[in-house]
Amino acid sequence: MAPSITDRAREAFSSSGAYKPVPDHEIIGSTHSGLPSIGVTDIDGHTTAHDGRQSEDSLNHAFDEIEPTEEEQRTLRRVADELPSSAWIVALIELAERAAYYGISGPFQNYIQNKYKGTSGLPGALGLGQSAATRWTSLFQFFCYLTPVFGAIVADSYWGKVKTIVRFSFVYLIGLAVLFVTSLPIAIENGYAFTGLVTAMILVGLGTGGIKSNVSPLIAEQYTGTKETIRVLQSGERVIIDPAVTIERIYTLFYMCINIGSLSSMVTTELESKIGFWCAFLFPVCVFSLGFAALLSSRNSYINRPPHGSVVFHAFRVIWIGLRSGFDLDAARPSNQRAGRRFKVSWDDGAFSQMLNNFVSQAGTMELHGIPNDILSNIDALTVIAFIPVLNAVLYPFLQRFRIPFRPIARITVGFIFAACGMLYAAGLQHLIYSRPPCYDHPLHCDASKDGTIPNQIHVAIQIPAYLLIGFSEIFASVAGLEYAYTQAPPSMKSFTMSLFLLTTAGGSVLGMLIAPFANDPYLVWMYLGLATLCFVSGAVFWVLFRNEDKAKEQVIPLRRLE
Repeated sequence: MAPSITDRAREAFSSSGAYKPVPDHEIIGSTHSGLPSIGVTDIDGHTTAHDGRQSEDSLNHAFDEIEPTEEEQRTLRRVADELPSSAWIVALIELAERAAYYGISGPFQNYIQNKYKGTSGLPGALGLGQSAATRWTSLFQFFCYLTPVFGAIVADSYWGKVKTIVRFSFVYLIGLAVLFVTSLPIAIENGYAFTGLVTAMILVGLGTGGIKSNVSPLIAEQYTGTKETIRVLQSGERVIIDPAVTIERIYTLFYMCINIGSLSSMVTTELESKIGFWCAFLFPVCVFSLGFAALLSSRNSYINRPPHGSVVFHAFRVIWIGLRSGFDLDAARPSNQRAGRRFKVSWDDGAFSQMLNNFVSQAGTMELHGIPNDILSNIDALTVIAFIPVLNAVLYPFLQRFRIPFRPIARITVGFIFAACGMLYAAGLQHLIYSRPPCYDHPLHCDASKDGTIPNQIHVAIQIPAYLLIGFSEIFASVAGLEYAYTQAPPSMKSFTMSLFLLTTAGGSVLGMLIAPFANDPYLVWMYLGLATLCFVSGAVFWVLFRNEDKAKEQVIPLRRLE
């Protein structure tokens, strides 16, 4: 006969050394499921009566040592473990960093595109036009997601994650300060705005690289659970505490904080419109300073792996040895190379950068009714914040109840589809804009617009579904991508793997720069159609190449934990 849950709990108590085994007749009120309903045995072997909460805590102490049986694997619900406080602190630091990043990115399109005190009524500083503004914002995003590779190598080889984050945060803060100072009216009027912008982009980009590649694995490393265990909830339900589900919950929290931070652009775009760019850029300085202070004050409280040398250097060394040995890579084969061969990383990205450039410009050609043209991009973040809890509470439990797998590769593919639909909607909207007076397919650039002050006759609210679709794309693709990139990487490659995941966003920015010449009227419909096609084809290819990764796994994600 298979051992009962009571027998396994007793064995766990005994093996832990904290409790002594007790005969069945001494466990008062035990039920068929093995759950004591009145009392538990104390450390001396005596039965004591106490409240249900204490019974539950004592029982869970034993259950935390018990792995589920095959039957329990099939029948019990899987839930996340409690998150450590250090994980919450890391999430708040990421929130502050993203608030700073999106706080400056939100006004960038207007800052670069429109003239200082121009006749269009839109705020501006440099007056370089839409195409140049799109190129510069895409270049900034590209640089911010290229530098994490450098940040990962520095952390793995020299400083470790926490020290790297602290030092690069200081560089980030200097960049924000430069942008603020050179956006003051006196600096713009004296021609310092462009130099300050480029300098700030470089410093913030470097700072982003040191933070982003390391904060993502750092938050997951705060949780040290490695195996599934049984636990009893207050309702009496027995559940499986699943480390994989816990990692998924951690990255859901992480991505929620990213999107809460991105709402800072709602504040900065309002400040830009009502007061000026200097005030808009001062806000990120203040927010990031608070996050930096929190980082410094808690830097000794994290679980932090020491630097151990970057696998990137080892990889180049292997290639060099192979070349010296007549192109024979077996000459460089170490005994532990098996771990490297099982490493995979998924690549995914969409046309998200359009929200920070061409979508902003598209809104500027529509009737705003007092709404800043760059504030609607926050609907994407609001979508993520609103619907992630809904999916976690409704959709995912529903699918789990009917044993319908919805694993990371499938979720990423669904994300591609939503991104394609978002671009397709933007193409249809652009066609609708071109069909409306007074300037038709050249909005703001005809005599009837009175120097660009009269947009085409279409309400800006019609743009909202495009942001909703992109938001759903992020919910499925980005959260699953972060989760998969972390859990599939060996311990020595987690920062570097995360930097490769972020590098795919840099690839999307390169795409944005390549299409920038087409980001002009009357070609915008074709640009959005091209992006929609590219997203759909990329999603299809991704599914064909990686779908077996989902089929091969019984669990949602197998963990490769710290050794």
